[in-house]
Amino acid sequence: MKWLVLLIPFAGTSLGASTVFFMRQKLSEHLEKALSGFAAGVMIAASVWSLLIPAIDMTKEQGTAEVWSWIPAVVGFLLGIGFLLLLDMVIPHLHPDSKKPEGLPSKLPKNTMMLFAVTLHNIPEGMAVGVAYAGAAAAHVGLSLAGAAALSLGIAIQNIPEGAIISLPLRSAGKSRGKSFLYGVLSGVVEPVGGFLTILFVSHMMTVLPYLLAFAAGAMMYVVVDELIPEAQTGEHSNIGTIGSAFGFALMMLLDVALG
Repeated sequence: MKWLVLLIPFAGTSLGASTVFFMRQKLSEHLEKALSGFAAGVMIAASVWSLLIPAIDMTKEQGTAEVWSWIPAVVGFLLGIGFLLLLDMVIPHLHPDSKKPEGLPSKLPKNTMMLFAVTLHNIPEGMAVGVAYAGAAAAHVGLSLAGAAALSLGIAIQNIPEGAIISLPLRSAGKSRGKSFLYGVLSGVVEPVGGFLTILFVSHMMTVLPYLLAFAAGAMMYVVVDELIPEAQTGEHSNIGTIGSAFGFALMMLLDVALG
């Protein structure tokens, strides 16, 4: 039953994709701004409370002098940023509201590249849940199964609009409801898979867990700064995205403190 924690974010994406069965139009621009800001707030709070702070506490637990306890967090964080930067530069993908693909030149269909864009977003989220679960299972300082569940739940909540942002535009473009839903669901498959693979890796190398916690935080922060914040702040009424960020941050902080 504990492994179901890995499926919670995927369930959120699938729930969002299911909106294609009872909504006809894509989300309004203002709502998309608010939801992008909300997702950014959730991921920033999760990076700090659920990943970076436990990474520092765990380093101290391993006997490292307090003056050096920041090293795994900083190194892991920067490596996570670099990893997502590399994927962003290599994998061909297209953001829903963009006309120009990113990554290496490709002749892939537009729908496939849109799927890759959201999949890139979801990779660090799956890693974050996996590494938090692995640390909690090993009874490390600052991590608990309830905390891993809180992280998973927070990510699932912000995944709901992501599933809708994939499926609804595809439906508007003429795809069937079934295919539009399938694309939305597939964008979230990488999360439980990534989480499971992360747990397998960590279980054999527990000493590097602080680095991996920070790595997941860095990967998520790359998505926040490179994608979510620009989406929330582009054009008029950028304050909508700011308000969404505040609510997302507060919700994730509440979940982590109350359940973690």
